[in-house]
Amino acid sequence: MGQTITLTGMILSAAPVGEYDRRVMLLTKERGKISAFARGARRPGNQLMAAVSPFSFGSFETYEGRSSYTIVKADISNYFRELAEHMENACYGFYFLELADYYARENTEEIHMLKLLYQSLRALEKETLDNRLVRRIFELKTMVINGEYPNVFSCLKCGAEEKLRWFSVNAGGTLCNDCKEHGKSRALDDSTLYAMQYIITSTIEKLYTFTVSETVLENLEDIMNEYMALYVGRRFHSLQVLEENEGFAAHFE
Repeated sequence: MGQTITLTGMILSAAPVGEYDRRVMLLTKERGKISAFARGARRPGNQLMAAVSPFSFGSFETYEGRSSYTIVKADISNYFRELAEHMENACYGFYFLELADYYARENTEEIHMLKLLYQSLRALEKETLDNRLVRRIFELKTMVINGEYPNVFSCLKCGAEEKLRWFSVNAGGTLCNDCKEHGKSRALDDSTLYAMQYIITSTIEKLYTFTVSETVLENLEDIMNEYMALYVGRRFHSLQVLEENEGFAAHFE
């Protein structure tokens, strides 16, 4: 027999099903990532119409059947509507949803991933924060939550904790000056090293409380691009749209 349960979560994606229904992917604190149906959600005036759109965060009353969930009622506390008002912010936001969808698992508690996603979307709404930095913080912390983050606290070869001036993507972390791999390691700025150490060890609530120089940000971007390419190895649609949009804007500068 099925049962009705209330889940705290965020809509990651939504797709039309049939004439009036929607099928959504929902990241929940209690059950991880679940697929659910919203009956009649595309019918004009239906109470679930806005509730089952991407970014919607709140409580979802769902009926748990044998093989699927059905959203019965929703109480949304944040729609993140401000993200949709800016093309760049929206693209970053959809990328975060895609990355969360990629990493999240079913039937597991995803309280940390959900909290990170929520805080990161809020960070995108702050004009004082550079979206490029928000993206790299989100990527690295997502890997921390899923246990795939690089070691940036000691040399991977000799164990030294000082003069960690090089980063090896293939080795999965930092190397000291004596152990660097010629032609295979990327120079690592001290401030970039500190930023990565802070992101890895910080609580989610304190992640978005610092800024970095353009030089440090570019160093962090280069490292994360290579690391993500090797350990994720997937192109996300929203990221492609973002890069195309940035390229288009740069053409007219």
